[in-house]
Amino acid sequence: MQMSSNISIERKKVDCNALPKGWQREEVLRKSGISAGKVDVYYYSRAMRTDASLVPPIRQTASIFKQPVTVVRNHEWNKVKHDTKQVAQDKPKQLFWEKRLENMRACHATGEEFDDIVLPKSIKALGPNIHEQTVMQSLATALHVLNTPVTGQTATKTEFQKNATAYINPDQPLMQGVLISEDDIRRQEDRVNLARRKLQEALKA
Repeated sequence: MQMSSNISIERKKVDCNALPKGWQREEVLRKSGISAGKVDVYYYSRAMRTDASLVPPIRQTASIFKQPVTVVRNHEWNKVKHDTKQVAQDKPKQLFWEKRLENMRACHATGEEFDDIVLPKSIKALGPNIHEQTVMQSLATALHVLNTPVTGQTATKTEFQKNATAYINPDQPLMQGVLISEDDIRRQEDRVNLARRKLQEALKA
């Protein structure tokens, strides 16, 4: 185990009666640093073990989250096992976090503010006192972060007015659900082709 130079520790090793004979338990007290006062527990096997089903215990620390125990073995054929029950935990999201960005404007290096982006008429804000630019910030974040389709909120405007916090989907932007039709796709393809032709003409000139 590696420790930084500004952290001092105190070790205490005893035989562990809760495990088969030959196992020792070591308690390491962190005496300084930001984690001072916390105790890490390690288990050591001194005897040769053939019991492959032996699962290391959970690390007994002051943290409320269970973490795999650190097992130190002195036999090359032994493999360190990890707690298979531990799963990745997503960080909770604050509801309507986008409103913190209101009244904040992007600007050029010279200090000149950029013009507001006008959203298509099919994209409508959904939520209490949600402005169009807030929807734009929410939509841009969703397109950049999400690995799933961005469809907007599935709840209706009436449901949001009754209880927005109960019906909101924090993974989707603060806008009403949008359906993309074949006509929308064709119109977008036409705009892209037109922009490409203008670019080719500009390069030839």
